[in-house]
Amino acid sequence: MSSNPVAETVASLMPRAKAELTELVAFKSVADFDQYPRSESEGAANWIVDALRSEGFQDVALLDTPDGTQSVYGYLPGPEGAKTVLLYAHYDVQPPLDEAAWTTPPFELVERDGRWYGRGSADCKGGVVMHLLALRALKANGGVPVHVKVIVEGSEEQGTGGLERYAEEHPELLTADTIVIGDAGNFRAGLPTVTATLRGMTLVRVQVDTLEGNLHSGQFGGAAPDALAALIRLLDSLRAKDGSTTVDGLAGEAAWDGLQYEEQAFREDAKVLDGVELIGSGTVADRVWARPAVTVLGIDCPPVVGATPSVQAGARALISLRVPPGVDAVEATKLLEAHIEAHTPWGARVSTERIGQGQAFRADTSSPAYASMAEAMAVAYPGQEMQSSGMGGSIPLCNTLASLYPETEILLIGLSEPEAQIHAVNESVSPDELERLSVAEALFLRNYAAS
Repeated sequence: MSSNPVAETVASLMPRAKAELTELVAFKSVADFDQYPRSESEGAANWIVDALRSEGFQDVALLDTPDGTQSVYGYLPGPEGAKTVLLYAHYDVQPPLDEAAWTTPPFELVERDGRWYGRGSADCKGGVVMHLLALRALKANGGVPVHVKVIVEGSEEQGTGGLERYAEEHPELLTADTIVIGDAGNFRAGLPTVTATLRGMTLVRVQVDTLEGNLHSGQFGGAAPDALAALIRLLDSLRAKDGSTTVDGLAGEAAWDGLQYEEQAFREDAKVLDGVELIGSGTVADRVWARPAVTVLGIDCPPVVGATPSVQAGARALISLRVPPGVDAVEATKLLEAHIEAHTPWGARVSTERIGQGQAFRADTSSPAYASMAEAMAVAYPGQEMQSSGMGGSIPLCNTLASLYPETEILLIGLSEPEAQIHAVNESVSPDELERLSVAEALFLRNYAAS
């Protein structure tokens, strides 16, 4: 990294950043309180409250959002007449999945092979630390030249919409000239990237019932309708032979015309096993950024161990549908529910329950804020030009903020580059990325203040 005072300050703060991220990762802040205690999320929220107060933030508050979780808010005043920038991250994390599959414990930050491993290290507790580093670097080099609002969400991973509803009820709270969402990532480590689009998402729980109770498969199998088999056939109807998503009435042929994702690079990033084909058609970028994608997230049925010779009376599944920009998530949900009704076989009883939903997002990359970020990233990543890419994931809050504040510019950056393996076992963050992006954010705030 080229020598400049901001970069030197961030470099000197990296040991402190690692210590703070270690503390944050230790909180098992999964916002599903049937799996993890509420106290773990509350502990993480209070840690952030203390961190903001120690940095001189005012009006620091725990916001009780309608989904039963808490977001953290703070305001750091800048010079009179300065612009206002809102910095976003979230402290809740995905469950660790199979803890035994982690090389080191998921809620301990461990350095290995030049990366820091732990659940939430990249998504998105590292984003909290990134914001703190950027602000500290500016304070040490002439001061923060803008008014700063920070909002750290407590249930982003659950998709339950608590902060979205809170923002709608208190629209004055998060007003800003520009919003920096610290929950995206570079297209590849070392390649500075802003995310131009996000897919939306809907989560639907499906219940299939066929019998009053389980039956002996020898006595009744062959004629008694099997609910698990009905569910399997229903789920299979959501994909074409090549694996493309097929929801009746939902368009799936859009093309991505920006930065492309080479197939071999995708196979390596996704760790696809040798000989296993990718699914879908079109370019990889078409499939992961521009088209809908259905995923069966879980099925409730008897496990293999302990299973009995029974015809199943009922079965349940949780389905995720990612929807690209230009597709309304509400309409996509209706189409998915209608498809489920139409493709449930044998007259089985089927019911659906909407669990979560968020709209897709498209940023205006021609705005002045993007020009300021491009200048900042060119310094933080010498010799590299800022790129714009899509992201297949969803951040429902983006569309809420875009609707509430149509004149506000929204930028998406973050630490979730492919090697981070967010949502998977052995999630990690690159300390180099954390350092460079913290420098970039600090320089962006300085550039934007002067623009």
